[in-house]
Amino acid sequence: MTNLTAVSVFLLRGFSAVPELQLLSTATLLPIYLAAILGNTTIVAAVTHDARLHTPMYFFLKHLSLVDICSVSTTLPRALVATPLGSGEISLCACASQLFAFVCLGSTECFLITSMAFDRCLAIYRPLVYRAAMSPETCVSLVSAAWGSGLVFSAFHTANTFSLPFCGPNVIDHFFCDIPPLMRLACANADDHEAAGFVVSGCVIMSCFGLTVLSYVRILATVFQIHSAAGRWKAFSTCSSHLATVLLFYGTGSSAYMQPSSSYSPMQGRVAAVFYSVLTPALNPLIYSLRNKDVKGALQKLYPRGPF
Repeated sequence: MTNLTAVSVFLLRGFSAVPELQLLSTATLLPIYLAAILGNTTIVAAVTHDARLHTPMYFFLKHLSLVDICSVSTTLPRALVATPLGSGEISLCACASQLFAFVCLGSTECFLITSMAFDRCLAIYRPLVYRAAMSPETCVSLVSAAWGSGLVFSAFHTANTFSLPFCGPNVIDHFFCDIPPLMRLACANADDHEAAGFVVSGCVIMSCFGLTVLSYVRILATVFQIHSAAGRWKAFSTCSSHLATVLLFYGTGSSAYMQPSSSYSPMQGRVAAVFYSVLTPALNPLIYSLRNKDVKGALQKLYPRGPF
């Protein structure tokens, strides 16, 4: 007989059910986590202290890095500590808080990426009105809207998930509290909750993705109207880093959240989660610094003896 007693504590399985793989995953992900924290902290410091980077594009990048720092720190440290200690217990309240924070930060990043696409579109398509349109007040409003929308979006998903009853077994087949594995643990029919979450997520993600695509359609149309090849390359290079971030974000995140829980695979879920919750925050600083002369110059000021 299944234990139908309501649970107050969950047990996170971790990176793998195999102990050897658990240790290997921890040894691999720890340096990646440290690199993500160091890289994003460096971006925040560079944008804050270098006056040349006090522009709308880098203002959004600074907040993107802040989101990445918080996002990767929401899920990974607990999992990294739990593996050597052999304890993956997490209370119901802590699990709900972790889910709320992670979804809030992920959706805020989605809205920030959309704002960054609009910024790049306006810079290339309407350069004469760019400074007036993207005033500091406008940038603050867009960032505030991104954070506010993220809070509302996350509040819905947290309430939608934890309004379901949970009873034994209480083992979450994941390394953090995420929506798909939690839905599978509900001891009631979760179809309506899943459908509601799918519709809301689909509307938000597709709206942001659609606006981003429209921005790049306008960017490409404008770039192709430039006669010189050097001019076309210079215009497109200003948004190439953002385009890489867009592909990385949507390519990894959509595979995890735009599918029904009936087809959810724990192993695929963990692998996808490593990509969108760990590798993406670690790669974003590299994407924005490798080919960006302004960022490299700011980093050289921070680290005069560094390799930049």
